[in-house]
Amino acid sequence: MTRAFGSASGRIRRCQRTALCLITLAGLLNFIDRSALAVANPLIRHDLGLSMGQMGLLLSAFLWAYALCQLPSGVLVDRWGPRRLLGGSILLWSGVQALGGLASGLWGFAGARVALGLAEAPLFPGMVRIVRDWFAPHERGLPSGIGFSANKIGPALAPLLLTPLMLTCGWRWTFALTGAAGVVVAGVWYRFYRDPGSLRLTADETAYLSGGYDEADSRRTTLADWCRLLRYRTTWGMVLGLFGEMYMGWLYQTWLPAYLEIERHMSIPKTGWVAGIPFVFGVIGSIGSGWLTDWLSSRGLSRVNSCKLPIVSGLVGMAGFTVIAALTPSTIVAVSAISVALLFNGMSGAMACTLASVVAPRRCAGSLQGIQTCGGFVGGSLAPVVTGFIVQGGGGFAPALLFSACVGLVSALAYVFVVQDRPMEASAFAGVA
Repeated sequence: MTRAFGSASGRIRRCQRTALCLITLAGLLNFIDRSALAVANPLIRHDLGLSMGQMGLLLSAFLWAYALCQLPSGVLVDRWGPRRLLGGSILLWSGVQALGGLASGLWGFAGARVALGLAEAPLFPGMVRIVRDWFAPHERGLPSGIGFSANKIGPALAPLLLTPLMLTCGWRWTFALTGAAGVVVAGVWYRFYRDPGSLRLTADETAYLSGGYDEADSRRTTLADWCRLLRYRTTWGMVLGLFGEMYMGWLYQTWLPAYLEIERHMSIPKTGWVAGIPFVFGVIGSIGSGWLTDWLSSRGLSRVNSCKLPIVSGLVGMAGFTVIAALTPSTIVAVSAISVALLFNGMSGAMACTLASVVAPRRCAGSLQGIQTCGGFVGGSLAPVVTGFIVQGGGGFAPALLFSACVGLVSALAYVFVVQDRPMEASAFAGVA
């Protein structure tokens, strides 16, 4: 396919490397910022006098705002381009992160987390659009896996970086310093990232990026295009499927440190490094599934099914190992099972993003990802609340983990039976306002 539709020039390869490095860096910062609350959970609960249920509400405040803002974020990314929208997003969320350290009560902190969710919303639609813009269709699995790996590298690094900082400087200064780091990243983004439209691409470069498909439409996405996406069965299957994937993932991302302290009786310093171990496996799952998807596609499997196979396998695998973590009395077995569960979570999550870039026309890729991620983060928003109240009700973490596994299995069925095995028809998106 590369020979038939052109090969990447040296300029395109440089742009690909720059784009991938920058979106991964932005993702790392994004997930370290949002993980700060989970790492500082015990100290914040103590300082602000919060119950487990209230902490669950606080952990989910970010997610509800993030979920609702996925819909406009996807459209805005498609209309304005990742450079302007993501650059402004990084700068804004960094300021909000720093202000979170000034919170003095539940509702003030909740307001800061809602603002953080609003500001961080363009990240995933922007990542999907960047992969769609700069990589040929048969090469999108691996860059998507690398970019999405920030989803796991960030939470893996967060306990290692933020726990000693929190114990030395306090949780308030931790929020301020991570916000300051984001201002630097925003400057780097504006300096080095470029949208394809700002370059004069040659005919060979355009042919390579489109892969022979009609993906070079430069018209702006319209409301009619966005509504047309909702008419496809595939869109709703992706929404339902990502709901379960993110429910399971965010249960661990928001409650894993507390789970290790409460259920497994670990000290805060020990939790600081043990909580990072499972997310390292998530990185392996994200990057490995990207390689697997491109390999399956090169062996003749359709682009859609090359994504669906790792997604479904990841959801089923995560559900199975979550059950093991819930039922074992051994801490070592539990941490090992959670590590494998997050490896499978990395597989399914990364390829869910790739699927959006595969099934949608180029000009609607960010919009479809926004719709999909909105549904996913509704699941992610429910996970910390439901888990918090289950634990507060005296059931411990085991019932919460078993319920999460059931949600994951249902979402796997949505990808199998609702998501269709072919891309959406590009000709159906006429661009009429």
